[in-house]
Amino acid sequence: MLFNSFVKAFAALPLLWQGAAAQTSAGQACNNSPDLCDRPYSNITFLGAHDSAFIRDESTGFSTSGNQFYNTTVQLNAGVRLLSAQLHATNSSQGNQQWHLCHSSCQLLDAGQLREWLAEIKDWMDANPNDVVTVLLVNADAASAQDIHDEYVASGITQYVYQPQTLEAPQSWPTLGDMIAADARLVSFVATLDDAAAAQQVAPYLMNEFDFVFENDFDNDDPADFSCDPARPSQLAGQPQAALDSDRLFLMNHFLYESQAFGIEIPDVDNLGFTNAVVGDGSLGQAAFDCTRLYGAPPSFLLVDFFNVGPAINTADAMNSINNPVGRAVVSSEVLDEDSGSTGAGTSLRASGSTLAFVLPVAVAVFWHGSW
Repeated sequence: MLFNSFVKAFAALPLLWQGAAAQTSAGQACNNSPDLCDRPYSNITFLGAHDSAFIRDESTGFSTSGNQFYNTTVQLNAGVRLLSAQLHATNSSQGNQQWHLCHSSCQLLDAGQLREWLAEIKDWMDANPNDVVTVLLVNADAASAQDIHDEYVASGITQYVYQPQTLEAPQSWPTLGDMIAADARLVSFVATLDDAAAAQQVAPYLMNEFDFVFENDFDNDDPADFSCDPARPSQLAGQPQAALDSDRLFLMNHFLYESQAFGIEIPDVDNLGFTNAVVGDGSLGQAAFDCTRLYGAPPSFLLVDFFNVGPAINTADAMNSINNPVGRAVVSSEVLDEDSGSTGAGTSLRASGSTLAFVLPVAVAVFWHGSW
């Protein structure tokens, strides 16, 4: 394949270390790069943490319902800019309804109230004024726009919300620089709002996801099942050209499930080293490349489990033709294990005073970026 040919041709390229000698400070960068400031929101690939709030570590007893090894703050520090979570209704001990982030069921894994998670994101955004963050809420129990708005207000994060000008995907989006200058740095999608038009009267910043975004299939347990074809919204299923013509942003799901007894699915950790890799059959990088060829532009979002493995940020950087990110924290790319703390899978990115960035073959990055 074309992708593998490029990889072989440039296999001798070394890893690039970019540390204290970087000429551009994080304060001059937008989402970790000065090259992204003048690009429209729609012309950037954002790395997404699938079920960001659901953590598999010592604090949750390494719950098999967890989709990330590190919490949301660490995700953001490491370059993740799309955060997804599932929203469920629960009753407090006083009998009051609350909106919690739970994985399928609050009996399986309850990450607390939505307002608490949003407050964590707000704290990070307070400290990082040059970054645009996207939140995607899977509205499992049909919360109303008022319900969700109340959570936003309680968290204090409404000061950062971005408000779209239309009720459907626009032909053009503002640049990151414009959004940052206006302090409208939080993009909010909800899947789904029952009455998106009515929601605009309550919280015009809440966007009904599938009016603005299309996705490929998310329910896969075999790398051979990965596809770039649209699966949602249903009217675009299997119609790549129609999805492209709709001006919707493309969210590329790329994670695997492992089937358990009684039909229960849990995140597939055993194959993470391949799933989140930048090259190889079934890899995140290969899938992103294939989808770029299909749509003539890179995906807007790459949604992954256990973002640190791979590390998945390498593929997002390649999509953006970024090889000198600044201001990112260094996170180990190991797979955490209940017994030993890690399985040793992946490559450690720990380096004193430095950030490790893998540079994909130059020709591949130019191909991707040049097709925008």
